[in-house]
Amino acid sequence: MDSASDEQSSSCSSRQTDSRAILQELRSEFDGIRFASYRCAAKLRFIQKRTNLHLIDIWNVIEAFRENGLNTLEPQTAVNSSRLDTLLTSLYLALNKRLPLQHQINLDAAVNTVLSFLLTTYDLDDVGSVRVFSIKIAMATLCSGKITDKLRYVFSQISDGNGQLASRRFSEYLREVQALPAAVFESPTFSFSDDAARLIFPSTTVNVNDFLETMLSEAGPECLAWLPLLHRMATVETVYHSVQCAACEKSGFTGFKYRCERCNAYQLCQDCFWRGQTSGAHTLQHPMKELITPKSPTGPLGRSLRGSFRCVPERRDQAELPRYPPRPEKTLNLMHIVPSRLSQMERQVDEEHRLIARYSARLAAEKSQIRTPSDSGSAESRSRSQREMIAQLEAKNQEMMRQIARLRAGAPAASADAELVTELRALRQRRGELETHLSTLQDSRRQLMGQLDSLMKMLKSQQLSPVSGSMSLPRTSKSAPNTPGSTLRRAHRQNAAAQLDADMSALLDPFSPGEDPGWLGR
Repeated sequence: MDSASDEQSSSCSSRQTDSRAILQELRSEFDGIRFASYRCAAKLRFIQKRTNLHLIDIWNVIEAFRENGLNTLEPQTAVNSSRLDTLLTSLYLALNKRLPLQHQINLDAAVNTVLSFLLTTYDLDDVGSVRVFSIKIAMATLCSGKITDKLRYVFSQISDGNGQLASRRFSEYLREVQALPAAVFESPTFSFSDDAARLIFPSTTVNVNDFLETMLSEAGPECLAWLPLLHRMATVETVYHSVQCAACEKSGFTGFKYRCERCNAYQLCQDCFWRGQTSGAHTLQHPMKELITPKSPTGPLGRSLRGSFRCVPERRDQAELPRYPPRPEKTLNLMHIVPSRLSQMERQVDEEHRLIARYSARLAAEKSQIRTPSDSGSAESRSRSQREMIAQLEAKNQEMMRQIARLRAGAPAASADAELVTELRALRQRRGELETHLSTLQDSRRQLMGQLDSLMKMLKSQQLSPVSGSMSLPRTSKSAPNTPGSTLRRAHRQNAAAQLDADMSALLDPFSPGEDPGWLGR
């Protein structure tokens, strides 16, 4: 007990040390930026890349929430550091599966860094836990993806059942998202205010389209000026400008480019402009225009930056936002769908197992009929091995039937709306188990088919052996007469072969290639 406690305290101390080192590096590198919105966005972009969250999409984050059960918890539920560590581990494990081997990330370092940052940001009382709502807002903000997709997810967390914005929840969202600038020492400029929610959305009826238009408008919320800028920084990081910076004289640079509207052909890179470096007759009071493309600035995205310490660029030619249904879509009643699909697959598996058992018995009977006295010893050994194989197949069949019965018993039926939500959540949690069972059944089916194919080849080879033997005999002037016994045996073999071909076609038909058990994830 003492060793576990010492190990936990040592781990916490190590995470705090790493967090302090990252924050110290962050301050020394970005505190020289003059404009608060750019300074805050640059610091959070640094956190994004240090934690590798810029490689994880918003949809991967949402899926990780569902896999770890956060979608079933109340927003105010506290999640301890152990469960939070499990969530982050599953998130980065899934990321490593998508990355090539040469680009694999250090799993422990990434998890510890994010965990340390979240605890430093939201666990102000040092109790070792973070609220579910805080985790969702922080991860949805710092991961990669389109800003519209992120804001749609945020709206789903702060809206009511009618698809309208809940003012109290929006105020909580502002409190949680403003904790991120505070964690990187930007709280004097971007801090939470009790009146912010009412000033941003004075109307009481705000749907998802109104929410997106306000949050992404040119005159967006002042307290969130860093949020769209953070996504724009990620976009322009790889944009290369083949011009020379007038201040540092660097030939070619990436990121933002700034052009003076007074000085002729005077252009600065983002580092020089952000830190106030100038040259020649140019001064900091000259209006500057921000450019994000290396092309001619005839239609750039930006605005004139006049003597302001906030430097919040506008978007003149803003693309039209997509329109979404104002009311949330009704949740599908999967309890009526899943059992029906499951029962259909069960019937197909049952029929397949019955066919395999019948084929095995028929093969054993056929081999006993075509056996000759000369090879009675080898035939007995083959018959014994076939009986053992049939017993194994029957045992596998019984095990599969027991698994199907357990699967059938694990799909509860719901009649009331109140029970439906609980059962849907339980069904989602059992998704992985159901997929594993179905995969096992399909693997067993393939093994049984391979064994059946081997038995068919053995039967055909024994059927052809008497014919080849007769062809090797010397020809005589008179052919051997057809006795009644040989005619009956030949007709019996022909009928058995035709029946086997017909049953094989029926066996391969139940599972069509178009069916996919992926429906369990929807």
